[in-house]
Amino acid sequence: MIRYDALDALPVRGALPGLADALEGHGTAVLVAPPGTGKTTLVPLALAGLLEAGAPARRVVVAEPRRIAARAAARRMAWLLGEKVGASVGYTVRGERVVGRHTRVEVVTTGVLLQRLQRDPELAGVDVVVLDECHERHLDADTAAAFLWDVRQALRPELRLVAASATTDAEGWSRLLGGAPVVEAAGVSHPVEVVWAPPVRPVRPPHGMRVDPVLLTHVASVVRRALAEREGDVLCFLPGVGEIARVAGQLGGLGDVELLQVHGRAPAAVQDAVLAPGAGRRVVLATAVAESSLTVPGVRVVVDAGLAREPRVDHARGLSALTTVRASRAAGRQRAGRAGREAPGAVYRCWAEAEDARLPLFPAPEIKVADLTAFALQTACWGDPDADGLALLDPPPAGAMAAARSVLSAIGAVDGTGRATERGTRLARLGVHPRLGRALLDAGASRAAAEVVALLSEEPPREYGDDLAAAVRTARRGNDAYAGRWRTEVRRLQALAPESDRSSSLPDDALAGLVAALAFPERVAKADGGSHLMVSGTRAEVRDGSALRGTPWIAVAVADRPVGKGHARVQLGAVVDEGTARRAAQALLDERDEVHWADGDVVARRAERLGAIELTVRPLKDADPVLVRDALVEGLRQEGFGLLRWSPEAEVLRQRLAFLRLRVGEPWPDVSDVSLHARVDEWLEPELSRARRRADLARIHAGDALGRLLPWAAGEAARLDELAPERITVPSGSRIRIDYADPERPVLAVKLQEMFGLHASPEVAGVPLLVHLLSPAGRPVAVTADLASFWKDGYKGVRAELRGRYPKHPWPEDPASAEPTRHTNARLRR
Repeated sequence: MIRYDALDALPVRGALPGLADALEGHGTAVLVAPPGTGKTTLVPLALAGLLEAGAPARRVVVAEPRRIAARAAARRMAWLLGEKVGASVGYTVRGERVVGRHTRVEVVTTGVLLQRLQRDPELAGVDVVVLDECHERHLDADTAAAFLWDVRQALRPELRLVAASATTDAEGWSRLLGGAPVVEAAGVSHPVEVVWAPPVRPVRPPHGMRVDPVLLTHVASVVRRALAEREGDVLCFLPGVGEIARVAGQLGGLGDVELLQVHGRAPAAVQDAVLAPGAGRRVVLATAVAESSLTVPGVRVVVDAGLAREPRVDHARGLSALTTVRASRAAGRQRAGRAGREAPGAVYRCWAEAEDARLPLFPAPEIKVADLTAFALQTACWGDPDADGLALLDPPPAGAMAAARSVLSAIGAVDGTGRATERGTRLARLGVHPRLGRALLDAGASRAAAEVVALLSEEPPREYGDDLAAAVRTARRGNDAYAGRWRTEVRRLQALAPESDRSSSLPDDALAGLVAALAFPERVAKADGGSHLMVSGTRAEVRDGSALRGTPWIAVAVADRPVGKGHARVQLGAVVDEGTARRAAQALLDERDEVHWADGDVVARRAERLGAIELTVRPLKDADPVLVRDALVEGLRQEGFGLLRWSPEAEVLRQRLAFLRLRVGEPWPDVSDVSLHARVDEWLEPELSRARRRADLARIHAGDALGRLLPWAAGEAARLDELAPERITVPSGSRIRIDYADPERPVLAVKLQEMFGLHASPEVAGVPLLVHLLSPAGRPVAVTADLASFWKDGYKGVRAELRGRYPKHPWPEDPASAEPTRHTNARLRR
């Protein structure tokens, strides 16, 4: 019997006529309905014609982003009809299908919908598809929407499409669906009071999967506060299973209050208990699965930790995993709305009000941040490898698509044009990541291989440990919810990929290693010091006490990056041997001559490498001269041109040229290290080509080589001694060396008496020399660039100070008119 009383109470009923008109006139619609209005349950039943006698019978597929939401929606609709699931309403999720001959509404996950579209693009027999919770911007949902629009445009113009959500970019979805009408449903708006409850102590921001324990302790205290201050059940949002377990551990002693944990791994019985009214007060600790699609009855209070999990790819390290981020404001509204579905409520937000304005408006679309390998395979199988012809709200980033195509090409899933191969089509139909599909097929598709792939397709509980082979054994004998889902997935994979003739007879541990290595060849790692070096070049660290620690080779299946560190930390891996490593990462196996500069000299060897891992090395006697020369140039770059032989004359030549470059410019050469490196071919050949090692560099006369850079062609080289003479003749007749160490102001250091009679400071290239006037003992007594001024003003003080100390030397009262001399008074009298 249909429960019309419950159906009539759903506010979305008022939007049904507008939705029907939109679909009748346009074929597509965007439905915006607040939480609790019944968009997930009433709308599909109405579209299927199940609520009114004589209504057109249609088959409706509803796509939900999560398995728990798909099951819950189907159960709720079946209850509203007074039926069991599998009659008029059924559901299909990965590994589970409850659908009967007379099913008119089928709730599926978006992943299942994608698989169905690839097998049957026309969706034969389906009249309407509803994409629920499209605001969450999951990659599968975006992809399914794009494919469905293609189907409607090219194959099934009569197929009706509805994009439904509580909070979404309605205008964007409208444009995407060809200008679809936007239909809005008014909800019953129970007020929700916002209580700002930030931690008193500072909290470290989330990093990777890590959440500061201080925040979790605070969340537990806020839950206790909410129980004391408010009536009704409390729904607490946390980012993941681990955080739920920690907060649950701190909520002991709640008395008659029932504590429930709801997440994707929770047993079906627990999920059912959460979605049914409780006998007493309850505290429900939940991940984002409770944000939408699920109505948790009795909730009057929400406690929001303010965190979410989103996929991220670290392309530099070849790691892809979930990471903890601040939840968006849209997610915050969705979560708060749970407190006001049935009556006025309150939300306790575990952050400061001032922080709220800085939160992102919406969650990051998966297409912009996630690994796109599976997406790229889907588009390749669809016939649009670049995805440039698909109707997507956000285009895929070019770099991520290039990385994805590289992976697909390496595993033989696409050809040179990016089109899916027969193998690629088979991989896509397995319903797991292409890497895992490749591992399953190439390991022989045995039951043991399917067991490993099933375990890798959904992250196992932490208590299963980090040893992949041991985790499989734990799942085999386990009675928990995860083990049940794992067995179902193993059966599904075996049905899709029957065991081949090449099935491996390896022991469990070895097979686990082979599967992990085939799936993640760039994460095969060799022990190197206190850690393992992966083929990708990233270091991976195994925790103390792990069975993986100290083993020569491992294959890393799951890893994260610790706070403040550049290496990875192994979360799940398997022991492998070198043979398995070579087989799995064969495409990255390379043997080449390596000639480079290391430890102060040329090193020449033949090395066999598996990516960044060095396997074998032997000396190379007859190295390619070009490679040797390049290594020598690199040595000069690293250690400088001091490796050459620099006579004092060569050093002075370089200084003189630097002075002329600064003061005159072209055609005088730039002799800085950067410029000399850039022109090494011009001035160090042929000596450099004949050199083989560091000692040969030390025999190259730098001055002779540098002379090749002089402006011979311009005819200016002959003016070097004119413009920047090495020595200059002073009034005494002495030829004094000019110091060009500072190209801004060359220095002439000369005894004071030798400059008598000179009225102006000497110049080179129009630049007055900085004259260092020396005592008879050769010590500086004055510095001047204006000799006339010194004779007039500074000399008297110097004369008064030194004439008593050096009485044998001339100290005339008028130095400007005195005879310059290199000698004492006695020599002058003779």
